[in-house]
Amino acid sequence: QVQLVESGGGLVQPGESLRLSCAASGFTLETYDIGWFRQAPGDEREGVSCISGSENVTIYADSVKGRFTISKDYAKNTVYLQMNSLKREDTGIYYCATGAAVAAPLLSVSYEYWGQGTQVTVSS
Repeated sequence: QVQLVESGGGLVQPGESLRLSCAASGFTLETYDIGWFRQAPGDEREGVSCISGSENVTIYADSVKGRFTISKDYAKNTVYLQMNSLKREDTGIYYCATGAAVAAPLLSVSYEYWGQGTQVTVSS
């Protein structure tokens, strides 16, 4: 069974960093694409980043480009999202999701399986 479990969220001040983890089971990270999404209250779920299953091609939303980095650890079956220079507008619930060869990596409809989310709050 495909399962995704996010962790690593918390309360940080602007300019600080967090590393989110997405522990995967039931599939191989070499086959499935992994995406990170976030959702603030009243907003639609926003695509943040994606890493492909085969060639590890990475995609970032313009709002996080240069600050966030997505990566994999095959030994731990885990995908990470390193978030640096955090801003207040980065606040939201962060979800990881997976799908096989997604057509539009930053669109939530492209993904089949989702984790429960982890809260990230950036506030002074």
